[in-house]
Amino acid sequence: MDITASAVKEVRTKTSAGMLDCKKALVDSNGDVTGAIEALRQKGLAMADKRAERAVGEGVVLSYIHHNQRVGALVELNCETDFVARTEDFSNLAHDIAIQIVGASPLYVSEQDRPEDCELPLVESCLLAQPFIKDPSKTVSDLITEAIARTGENIRVGRFSRIELGC
Repeated sequence: MDITASAVKEVRTKTSAGMLDCKKALVDSNGDVTGAIEALRQKGLAMADKRAERAVGEGVVLSYIHHNQRVGALVELNCETDFVARTEDFSNLAHDIAIQIVGASPLYVSEQDRPEDCELPLVESCLLAQPFIKDPSKTVSDLITEAIARTGENIRVGRFSRIELGC
C-alpha cells in the first residue's frame, strides 16, 4: 500500500508522534488515518505503563492567574530530567494543567489521593479523571500519557493549589 505524505502529516499533526512512527502506524492500519491514530495512542499507553515506575526528580512549578485576577492555580509537574523540564512542550503541558485546575476545581490529583469518605463523583474531585477543558474527548490523564509518549519520560502531577478570591 502506498502511504501519502499528506496522510503521514495528518497523523503526525493529530498525535505529535515521529514521522517514522506515523508512517509505520499507517502501514499497519492499511492507510486508515483513524486506525493509525488509535494504534499510536495504544502505543503511548504501553510506553506510559513501562515508564510509570521511573523516578521523577525534575520538573517545573508553574502558575496561572485567570484574566479576571480572581482565581489562580499553582501546579508542580514532575519529569525525569531537567532537559525535558525545560522544553516548551513540557511547559505548555504544565500551563494546560494549571488552566484545568482553575476551570474545573479538582480537589485531588488522582483517585489514590481521594479519601474513601469523599462524596463527590470521581470526575469532579480528581484532576486526572476530569475531561480536559480544551478537548473534552480526552481526560487530563490522557493528556499526560500523550506527553509521556512524545518525551519518552515519566511525567506526573506532583501537587497543586487553587486559590479563589473570597473562598
